Amino acid sequence: MALTGVAIFKLLPKTNCKKCGFPTCLAFAMKLAQRQTELDLCPDVSDEAKAQLGEASAPPIRPITLGAGDKAVKMGEETVMFRHEKKFVNPCALAVEIKDTEDEAAASEKVQAVLDSEINRVGQFLRVDAIVLSNDSGDAGKLEALAKLVAGKAPDVPVIISTADAQAGEAALKSFEGKKPVLYGATADNLDAMAAAAKAAGATLGIKAGSPDELSELTEKAKAQGVEDIVMDSGARKAGEIIRDNTLIRRAALKKSFKPLGYPTITFAVREDSLLEALVVATGIAKYSSIIVLSSIEKWKNLALFTLRQNIYTDPQVPMQVEQKVYDIGEPAKNAPLLITTNFSLTYFIVSGEVENSRIPTRLAVMDCEGLSVLTAWAAGKFTATKIAQFIKESGVEDNIEHRELIIPGYVAILSGAIEDKLEGWKITVGPREANALPAFLKSREAA
Repeated sequence: MALTGVAIFKLLPKTNCKKCGFPTCLAFAMKLAQRQTELDLCPDVSDEAKAQLGEASAPPIRPITLGAGDKAVKMGEETVMFRHEKKFVNPCALAVEIKDTEDEAAASEKVQAVLDSEINRVGQFLRVDAIVLSNDSGDAGKLEALAKLVAGKAPDVPVIISTADAQAGEAALKSFEGKKPVLYGATADNLDAMAAAAKAAGATLGIKAGSPDELSELTEKAKAQGVEDIVMDSGARKAGEIIRDNTLIRRAALKKSFKPLGYPTITFAVREDSLLEALVVATGIAKYSSIIVLSSIEKWKNLALFTLRQNIYTDPQVPMQVEQKVYDIGEPAKNAPLLITTNFSLTYFIVSGEVENSRIPTRLAVMDCEGLSVLTAWAAGKFTATKIAQFIKESGVEDNIEHRELIIPGYVAILSGAIEDKLEGWKITVGPREANALPAFLKSREAA
């Protein structure tokens, strides 16, 4: 049974040091009881207390890593049903299926599509995360050959081996030693053999059932055999079934602390119709799937799904931000224009995009305003003459330019005089109000 906040509080140091980010140890204990923080945030907790609190403080959904290295994907650790309660923790992984019945050219083409899928959107690098190797032929040799092909062409991409044959899975897993793959396909009929193969290879076990109830029985059996890392497939394939089962599983883990369902989920959204497949994948992204398997990864589909996933897994209480610094757009010389804006990601990418469209090499000073847009930051007192002047002086940009002219957004033209007073020897020029006017503005200056 989960400990109450008061019971947890009695085991804490009671120093109210605030090192954990909470004002008191009691407040920290209450959040710990709700599974909304981690025990490791308390630096002074005793080893004895850690032992007693370990189970109580563990995330309700077990954290699991798919793959190794820079492209590894973390799953699980979620603590809430809805993102307005608290940020969802680990974005779901998108995986493309390659069947061992496909010829080598087709398989190689899909692997290359995965490698080429990465895009930069609002400062985040998004990509197709994993490859599913499906033993569609039922032939162990063909699955092993496919595994060797993928391991050779994409050694850093996480993989999921999908087969009902434990021996075939064991042979394929040898190509991914030490890379934390998933061996998927364990059922009531083959659980013992699949669990043994996964344990021997250090792989996560993927369990497939016909319902959440059957899943809970199988995960308990797998755990009894020493398997710790599990991903679960309830068998749901239709959109309505996916929403139903994923919601039941998440609620059981979070609200009822039901450990047998406290694992990440895998959803197979494979469809012949690519548009329908995208809609089913979107359902899984919105409703709790940890891994979603697709049959194809066209660029239009990737863009739509990446965007949806990124938006759902951002913190609704914290604006997206870029790093405060002076960015070079193109290869600006010492006489290149110097613009300034705030570090709200959308503002930065719109402004920088329009500057790139002008083809005028430019320096763009991006000031930390806690992720607020220009007008909002000005109204909140975070984009003021004093702060702008201080940022420009401390940025070091004066060492890289031969002029002393700063172009400010037209929406804050009112600040021009005050900035000139704070930045002695500088000329403040008011730029356009809208970013789409920047190309014409910069070109007109170039021609003058």
